[in-house]
Amino acid sequence: MTKRKKAVFNWSGGKDSALALQKTLEENDFEVISLLTTINEETQTSSIHSVPLNLLLKQAQSIGIPLYTVSLSKDTKTYEQGMTEAVEHFKKQGVTHFIFGDIFLADVKSYRESKLNPLGIEVVEPLWSKTSEEIFSDFLKSGIKTKIIVTQADKLDQTFIGREIDDELRKSLPAGVDLCGENGEYHTFSYDGKLFKTKIDFEIVKTNKITYDFKMDTGEMKSYDYWQAEILI
Repeated sequence: MTKRKKAVFNWSGGKDSALALQKTLEENDFEVISLLTTINEETQTSSIHSVPLNLLLKQAQSIGIPLYTVSLSKDTKTYEQGMTEAVEHFKKQGVTHFIFGDIFLADVKSYRESKLNPLGIEVVEPLWSKTSEEIFSDFLKSGIKTKIIVTQADKLDQTFIGREIDDELRKSLPAGVDLCGENGEYHTFSYDGKLFKTKIDFEIVKTNKITYDFKMDTGEMKSYDYWQAEILI
């Protein structure tokens, strides 16, 4: 039997991440020794999906793979610094691959490779090159249960918060919105299905409108509004 390669799975807590992890575990080419999530030091939520750390830990416990967190702050630690430290930590354990749930954003994949390959880590993308339609269909077949918890306000209004990822959602998304939200239109939280040993209970008690400022490649600052679920654990 071929020895499995040790890997870390970069976990967002959402649907593409869950689908990619389930696919990885089913194919059994890698020994996934840990999930990895970047955390906002101030809010103690995941950097992209704003999932509370306690819920991420519940996901990891239900999946049966430990969670390693990279705590990021505006002033002291950047994403690159945090990931470099994570690589150093996991290479001591024999890890050679980092797995991600990206679909088709070539610049994101290139960025990951440019930062991780020089450190001796190979990037793996189980969902790569499939269309959003194919990924959405694969997701529905997977049995994973997921709800929308964040939307880009100018793309999807607050009524989409809490919506289940199902065929009804497929039919109701406005024109111009990627079916999988791959351009940032929406983010999700996965809570049940065969990936999980037990269902993760949570409740969306409120929807808040928040604003994030992003620095563009040109140096220009741009502000984006989001609708975000307030979650009761």
